[in-house]
Amino acid sequence: MSTIPTIVVTPSAAAEAYARTARQTSGGAANGATPDFGTAVQQALDQAVQTGQKADEQAMKAVSGSGNLTEVVAALSHAELTLQTATAIRDRVVQAYQDIIKMPI
Repeated sequence: MSTIPTIVVTPSAAAEAYARTARQTSGGAANGATPDFGTAVQQALDQAVQTGQKADEQAMKAVSGSGNLTEVVAALSHAELTLQTATAIRDRVVQAYQDIIKMPI
């Protein structure tokens, strides 16, 4: 049984990742404006879904006998890391929400 590595996501690292995603998918923002948070999150989720779909495609190729084992393992590892990152971000968002709810008015 393998151990799953723990990923620590800091707010600054998440913001940098969102900015990189926005620059890659749109070629930079128009007029120097930065994309809003919702757009950045949507783009990151779309890329995570695409990573999972690529891993599924590689796995199906392997099952049919036409896939390269190295490519299958790399695609599945990338998909696993993407899922772990998304889960870590979700956990941080839920924790932040709970902290805000506990604040006195």
